[in-house]
Amino acid sequence: MLFRRRSATPARLTPMLGGEAGAPFILAVVNPGGRDPEQHFPGGAGSPDAPGVSHAPINYHAYAACTGGSFHPQANSALVLNRPILLLLRRDLKGAWKCLRRLKKFNRPVAVAFKEAGAAQVAARLTGGADLRRLTDIVDLADGCLAPVPWMVDFLASLRSTPPTERAGTVAFLPTPYPVDDARWNFSIPPAQRHGVFVGTREFATPSRQHLRALLAARGLHRTTGESVTVLNPEGRAAAGALAALGFSKRPDSPLRVLPGPLPYTEYLRVLARHKLVFQLDRSGVPGQVAGDALLCRVPCVGGDGAVEQVAFPELNGLRREPDELSALAAALLTDSDRYDHAWRDAQARAAQELSFRVTAERLTHFYRTLVAASARRDA
Repeated sequence: MLFRRRSATPARLTPMLGGEAGAPFILAVVNPGGRDPEQHFPGGAGSPDAPGVSHAPINYHAYAACTGGSFHPQANSALVLNRPILLLLRRDLKGAWKCLRRLKKFNRPVAVAFKEAGAAQVAARLTGGADLRRLTDIVDLADGCLAPVPWMVDFLASLRSTPPTERAGTVAFLPTPYPVDDARWNFSIPPAQRHGVFVGTREFATPSRQHLRALLAARGLHRTTGESVTVLNPEGRAAAGALAALGFSKRPDSPLRVLPGPLPYTEYLRVLARHKLVFQLDRSGVPGQVAGDALLCRVPCVGGDGAVEQVAFPELNGLRREPDELSALAAALLTDSDRYDHAWRDAQARAAQELSFRVTAERLTHFYRTLVAASARRDA
């Protein structure tokens, strides 16, 4: 046998949960069948420009990075490390079910989370009865569920067959963290050097992104405030025609400018940081990378209904706000320096309290301790 099975008692699990002096909580994220290679984050977020970094410490990699943990495309390498595990659910729920059963044989505390957590993405994955039954089996077998978006808590909790008194605290909302508390990931430049609007979305083909509507609204902001607008185009010729029809150009001096993409993540952040604000009209209900990127640049983000948008930008997000209202909020920020200064400083304060690596690591530690305690009560 490659791995020795361990006792499932809380006492034996305590060391991996940071329960002993000098034994910090370290998480392994497993993404079975994913294309991202194995990656370790012994120094937390690490340096943005470190050579050989395959994925920035954001999104689901950030759950691992904030604890100094690791990210794995398969279970074997995670099992060797004897760490608590977060198993990501991809389109192949049958494969995830098999992986979860294997992990549980080795008595690891395992929580599950959807890799693609937008409301439409989850719904598209559960179109048949077999998928729904498989998900129910997964949620029941796992020790707990981590929801990177608020709406998913009730959804996942309703699938669990255990009584509410036994599952208390085993399904939790925890937004994907961003290293706002790491000075190496501060991409900001002085506000006086920032110019124009950066459109946060870039997908014409996904209706919930409302990319076309966001471009039209941003173009309207240019006409009313004189601020330039920048959009990234990673879709090449497929989107070039539509952007040209809207007046966007690749010319460096164009007030409506298109940048070809995709860009390396750090280069993308440096581009974003040169703008006064990020604007979007996304209604996908996603974890919220657009707003997270804005936080790393200390730039206000207007619009979007993602989790990070809701937490860090409560007065500017797109939850229950129409495009006209969001355009008015953006225009006020572009023309009122005091209001602008308050917006980005308030967002940073909220992010430090709710989204930072330090805070999220503490909450992950508490969450997994809750899972082990709940498991012990069920087995007693």
